[in-house]
Amino acid sequence: MKKIHPSITNREFKLLIKPKGLDRRSKITELSEQILKFCKKNKVDFFHLDNANTGLRNVYFYDTPGEEFRLNNIILRVRESRQNVWVDDYAEVTLKCRTHDMNKASQFNPSPQKKIKSRIRFKEEILRGDEIGSHRQIYSNNAILDAVPIDDLFDRSLSSVSKFFPGLAKLSIDKKSPLRIVGGSTNKILEACLPLGNLVFGDGVQAHCDIAIWMKSAGDPIVGELAFSYRVNDENRSPIKAHKRADKFFEKLQIELSQWLEIGSTKTALIYGKPE
Repeated sequence: MKKIHPSITNREFKLLIKPKGLDRRSKITELSEQILKFCKKNKVDFFHLDNANTGLRNVYFYDTPGEEFRLNNIILRVRESRQNVWVDDYAEVTLKCRTHDMNKASQFNPSPQKKIKSRIRFKEEILRGDEIGSHRQIYSNNAILDAVPIDDLFDRSLSSVSKFFPGLAKLSIDKKSPLRIVGGSTNKILEACLPLGNLVFGDGVQAHCDIAIWMKSAGDPIVGELAFSYRVNDENRSPIKAHKRADKFFEKLQIELSQWLEIGSTKTALIYGKPE
């Protein structure tokens, strides 16, 4: 492994989990305890959270009828936080270019217009490879808007959303193209996200670990995703030993959890019904 590329701000490891039983707390406890034992066996410190609160939110994606965003490796995602049945008035909106080619991802500018506050993240996302115990990378260039009024998101057209994200106007897509929720307006996902704890791979390389459960509705899980991620900066970019340890942990974790793993790459790919 070479030094982490200077463009990368985050490394995120993801495993899809079979949906059966994920709506039961006992199943999540079983998974969490298995991870805890695995960490002890492999001498990786895991600061486990016993009483973390589960966050709920609606998740959905916008694209043109011909899925031209997807064909250009663009993802436009909305997350609406909610308290029980109540949806917040403000949403998190993310525009990202995600592709296997780092240079291609970096060439797209997801930044919103200057007056809109955003967080920019360039992520190396590590997924399982074709075989259990292997991995592959995809890269995503993200702009994240944290508090967008839901009622003022945008009109359902490319020209409207381009006012938020000028980079979209440079794509070779008809500016009059309508936008719609991928899969239709009933295809909003209910996501439950539970923090599991922190993994320590070395100095300055401490990853947040959580599980997200995607459901059509409460009690109807579609898929789970076990993920751990950490920030990359000038201070921790060079200690290759810690990053290698995270990579190795991810590969060995797949073998440990092989009975839990779902076939596929990302949750987004499942929504589109096409590989990513």
